[in-house]
Amino acid sequence: MQTLDQLRESHPEIRADYTIHQHWERYGAAEHGVWKTLYERQSKVLPGRACDEFLTGLQKLHLEHDRIPDFERLSERLEKQTGWRVVAVPSLVPDEVFFDHLANRRFPAGQFIRSPSQLDYLEEPDVFHDVFGHVPMLAHPVFADYMEAYGKGGMRALNEFHALKNLARLYWYTVEFGLIRAGDGVRLYGSGIASSRTESIYSVESPSPNRIGFELERVMRTEYRIDDFQESYFVIESFDQLFAETYKDFAALYAKLATGATFKPGDLLPGDKIFTRGTHTYVGGSHAA
Repeated sequence: MQTLDQLRESHPEIRADYTIHQHWERYGAAEHGVWKTLYERQSKVLPGRACDEFLTGLQKLHLEHDRIPDFERLSERLEKQTGWRVVAVPSLVPDEVFFDHLANRRFPAGQFIRSPSQLDYLEEPDVFHDVFGHVPMLAHPVFADYMEAYGKGGMRALNEFHALKNLARLYWYTVEFGLIRAGDGVRLYGSGIASSRTESIYSVESPSPNRIGFELERVMRTEYRIDDFQESYFVIESFDQLFAETYKDFAALYAKLATGATFKPGDLLPGDKIFTRGTHTYVGGSHAA
């Protein structure tokens, strides 16, 4: 991650909070074309796989399908829904900066877009991942509140408890790679899934990964992988459940997490609630397709 001074060489207007001007007018036809290709591709795979709340967010915000959205115009629409805004950043930002943005209902989004050769994999999140993947859920009032609470909790984890590792796992398994139980199965809402054609299909249809009922301590003890599809996904019952489970003082939980087991991404535990592709669940330590 580059420092503010390093970033200032390529972005002289960068502010202390790492935000920059989006400079929407500088995007060329090729960059808008990548957005259009990705948008059209996801539009074909998400119906029936993404949760209704995500798809409703897309509709409410009127995300452009043929060009990279202008953050100012997008923020005007989003702010009317939940009070959030989208701010441009040149790359990943330090933890304390990220948490401060979330705590103040600002979502930092990458300004750049991937190249045509990187449609299926990108190490650093770009504007498509950040805007198409994240922003629709920010139009949902309960999830928007959850994200603000996460930012505030992140500041405490950083400054008081030194527990970022555990809190990062919560973000990973909800905001980035979360699944939710729907009436006829599981659906995706995590941005890392929603912005990926292959993982959108894999996460809800493949017999390979574990789909485990969300339990806060279990999630925060579970490592994750960044180099491949997830070996396990955690399934919430509702966004109200997610907010209620995480809108609390984590002090006692952090103390508990300081000792005890850490689980590998593919581990199954005897008490795990396992979701199959349908709505049925069972408790056990093995996986069913």
